Parts: sequence; C-alpha cells; structure tokens
Amino acid sequence: MRRNDADFDEFAVAAWPRLRWAAYLLTSDHHLAEDLAQTALIRTYSSWHKVRRDDAMAFTRRVLVNLNIDRLRKRRVQEVGDLVGDHAAIDPGDPLGDRDELVRLLATLTDKERRVVLLRHYFDLSEAAVAVELGIAAGTVKSTLARALGKLRVSAAAQPTDTMTTGRNR
Repeated sequence: MRRNDADFDEFAVAAWPRLRWAAYLLTSDHHLAEDLAQTALIRTYSSWHKVRRDDAMAFTRRVLVNLNIDRLRKRRVQEVGDLVGDHAAIDPGDPLGDRDELVRLLATLTDKERRVVLLRHYFDLSEAAVAVELGIAAGTVKSTLARALGKLRVSAAAQPTDTMTTGRNR
C-alpha cells in the first residue's frame, strides 16, 4: 500500500506537539527543540514510503533522539556552549505544571540519563524497548534510570517548596 502526502500531513499534525516537547526536554532550548522536531519530521517524510503506519511515531521518535545525539557529538567537538538554553514554555496549555522546573531538573542529568528518562517515562516505553531504541543493554537502562531518578529526587528535594509549586520565591 502506497502512502501519500495526506497521510503524512495527518501524522505530522498529530505528532508535532509531542515531538516538540520531547525535543525541548532533551535540549532545554525552545528554538533548538523546534529545529530538531522539524528535522525529525523532514527525515520521516523522506522515508515515508518505508515507514509502517503503526510505527510512524516510533520511527520519528528514534530519528529525534538520534538527531540530538548527533548534535551533542558535534557540540562537543566544536565546544559550542552549555546545554541549558532558553526556558521558554512551548505549550501554555500543557497540563504538566511547572515546565521550567522540569527542564531545570532534567538539565542536572547527563545526556544519556535524560534520553533514558524521556523514553521510559515521557514516551512510556518499556525498559526493553528503551534498550533497543538506544542500542544498550536492558540492565544499563535500569541502572541509568535508577541513577537518574535518584538525582532528580535529590535535586527536587533541594528546591524550595514555593518555587516547586508556584514557579517563584515568596
């Protein structure tokens, strides 16, 4: 069955908000997140005839994560600045609460820890699926996730209560 542009358009419109937010959680930069999400959709479109309908989001999600890995490799070689960028909110109607605090907490993690947390908890993948997607052992996913969640607990506990709930100090 040949897939057409209308199928892709429908997929892209539905996937865009989640891809953009996932990219923002990976990068902590609003503009970079949009660029990564857009590039992931472009690469998905170029392979659209090969992408299975039920795996389109998985394919695009993997492209997004790989684009971020490539970006980080290039950044390390070029030494282009720090990971924490613009903390602008992407979707004001997002029910996640204080997005800035979430992004600040995720910024305390290593790139690998952030990818594992994002795939496991934001995309709700199993540990085995995360392992396959990142090309690492399931045990590595478990230990990385445990370490990352421990860091997040410590970082969250260190934040003043008013800042966590309202986003500002009193």
